[in-house]
Amino acid sequence: MRTSVVIFPGSNCDQDVIHSVRDTLGCEVNAVWHREERIPEGTDLVILPGGFSYGDYLRSGAIAARSPVMGAVREHAERGALVLGICNGFQILTESRLLPGVLLPNKTLSFICRSCFLSVENTETPFTCLFEKGQVVQFPIAHGDGLFFLPADELEDLENRGGTVFRYVSPRGDGGDEWNPNGSVNNIAGIVNPQGNVLGLMPHPERACEAILGGEDGRLFWRSVASFLEKGSRRHGLQ
Repeated sequence: MRTSVVIFPGSNCDQDVIHSVRDTLGCEVNAVWHREERIPEGTDLVILPGGFSYGDYLRSGAIAARSPVMGAVREHAERGALVLGICNGFQILTESRLLPGVLLPNKTLSFICRSCFLSVENTETPFTCLFEKGQVVQFPIAHGDGLFFLPADELEDLENRGGTVFRYVSPRGDGGDEWNPNGSVNNIAGIVNPQGNVLGLMPHPERACEAILGGEDGRLFWRSVASFLEKGSRRHGLQ
C-alpha cells in the first residue's frame, strides 16, 4: 500500500499517522507539503491528518481546503483512488466539498480528548471491509469542532445510501445522547462519499494501534485498506 500524508501548517497528527501506517503494515509513506501541486506517482491512499491547519483561523479546515495540494487531492479522489481525512482532515474534506456537511463546535463548547466507542455501520467500504457490521471498536477523539451537521433532507439521503460508516455508541453498541460526545446529528462519527472512496471521521484510528496506547482496534482499520487494495478495487464496486 503506497500512502501519502499531506502536511499543512498546524498539522500535529501527521507523524502519528506515518508511524501507525508504516509500523502496522510495514509500507512506505510519503510526506507531502501543502504547497505541492502533485501527489507522488503510484499513491494508493492520501491521508489528511488531524491537527489545526492554519491555526483553525476563519473556520476549521477552511483555509487548508484552498491550499495548492487540494487540487491534486481532488483529482486523486475523482479518479476513484482512496482519500482519508481524520479529525481536522475530515473538516478539510467537508470544507472542500469532497464530503457533505460541516463540523460545528462541540455541544459543550469545549475541547474533548478521550476514548469513545463506535459502531461500524457500513462494512462495504475500503476502510472497513474486514470489520463485522455492528462491531464496536474503541478509538480516541481529540477535537473542539466535531459536531457533524447536515440539513434534514441531506441527512436522510446520507443514511439511506449507507453513507454513515461510524456512529458513537455505548460499549455494548447502544445508541443515545449520553454516548454522543460532541452532539453530532444521529451520533455520526464518520461518513463516506457516494462512490465509497473518500472517508472522513473525527476519531483517530492511528492512536489505537498499539496496546501501550490503550487498544489495537485501529490495526483492523489499516488492514482493511491494505486488503482492499490487494484484492483490487473493481471487486468492491468502485470505479
